[in-house]
Amino acid sequence: MSSVVGDVVANINKVNDILVNELSYDTDVLVLPEVWTVGWSCSHFQESAQDLNSGSVHEFLSNIAKKYHCNIIGGSYITKQGNKYYNTCPVYNRNGELIASYSKNHLYSYYGCDEDKYVSRGDTPVIVELDGVKYGLTICYDIRFPEIYREYAKNGADVLVNCAAWGSKKPIPWEVMTKSRAVENQCYMVALTQSGYIENGEYNLGESRIIDYKGEELVSIMSGEGLVNADIFLDLMYDFRQKSPVLNDIKDKYEVKFYV
Repeated sequence: MSSVVGDVVANINKVNDILVNELSYDTDVLVLPEVWTVGWSCSHFQESAQDLNSGSVHEFLSNIAKKYHCNIIGGSYITKQGNKYYNTCPVYNRNGELIASYSKNHLYSYYGCDEDKYVSRGDTPVIVELDGVKYGLTICYDIRFPEIYREYAKNGADVLVNCAAWGSKKPIPWEVMTKSRAVENQCYMVALTQSGYIENGEYNLGESRIIDYKGEELVSIMSGEGLVNADIFLDLMYDFRQKSPVLNDIKDKYEVKFYV
């Protein structure tokens, strides 16, 4: 989706329209992009912030989960917790209950972006289990840090998720890194990013993919707004891991010898 900058109500309505027209009632998990409620405009973050357990965003996501009887990995929105703000991904079960949340561990503050001036850094990676499937959660800039994904793999993740608002000037890193995280950890990867115009001459990339454990792209949406879906087959992934158990070869520690 292409968020309307700074307008939470408009963006809730936009998501609802897409789901009404395109979401199947047999969906198991729905995943949304980063800061879909406000767009990638850091200066609007704090004014859009809501409590994680109440407010219009929480109510909307909870109601959508109950209406379609699906789990929701709710992209992210800005939450206020005490006197701090976070870029937070909420997770709801099929009954509309908020069961987990992940706050972005790495804040993008380069090339004119200043996320760290408006939100605080989360410090805990999160795996959430939905219907017996384990999902490792990340947001946007986290993709540049393979360490967090490796920890997810070592802790039994089946699916890696990255919800993003990725800039249009960086298409190669987005494709390469999302597929690499899938391959090196032998996990499915759900990688989605906002589309369309942001502000001040900047655009979102709008390339969203579901990638299998071998790096194959199962489905994608390369521009515009809409919804795509794919079936994943965990038995095939587990069989692949058993035949090629490369994660067993990870050393506990890599000591570097330095010569001059």
